[in-house]
Amino acid sequence: MIAYLKGELIHKSPAHAVIDVNGVGYRVFIPLSTFYALPDLHARVSLKIHTHMSEDAIKLFGFLTGEEQRIFEALIAVNKVGPKLALTILSGIPARELVEAIARNDLARLSSAPGVGRKTAERLVLEMKDKLPGLMEGLAPEPEPGERSGALDDALSALVNLGYKKAEAETALKSVRAARGPSAPIEDLIKESLKFLS
Repeated sequence: MIAYLKGELIHKSPAHAVIDVNGVGYRVFIPLSTFYALPDLHARVSLKIHTHMSEDAIKLFGFLTGEEQRIFEALIAVNKVGPKLALTILSGIPARELVEAIARNDLARLSSAPGVGRKTAERLVLEMKDKLPGLMEGLAPEPEPGERSGALDDALSALVNLGYKKAEAETALKSVRAARGPSAPIEDLIKESLKFLS
């Protein structure tokens, strides 16, 4: 079972990356947060890997952080949540926000992820609530309110002025900020959000 890959990044897309490890290309499915944090092509990259085996395929799922991998593995342990839906959830809701939504029993926020209906949201809360202390470990702290508002508000204003709906722009910015961290410069926030929105 593959648990870790380190090599040259030879392809990347929002859905997957290909890593060349000593002449062998491994296709790795990734969440958007990992995609945004990947280096340029042909740079060295290392990913934590979850190997998923089914009757007809062996698939690799990659994460830049152990925390995201832990949340992914907790998600696929939930009844009727497979790896594809787990990645979609992690791509639609930043890791910390997802854990906090489960803690708050926020079914509306959980249901906002593509592919997640009310019943699935209820299952997430029911089956993951007892795992929350372990899932919170190592997650980046929320930025302070003042820190959050400055660059984030400016980036949001820029995206809205470019013609994007406020709700779409906020979702894109949250995903980018979760991947890049609270200290990401405004130019990067806007550039990465535009990629997300396109």
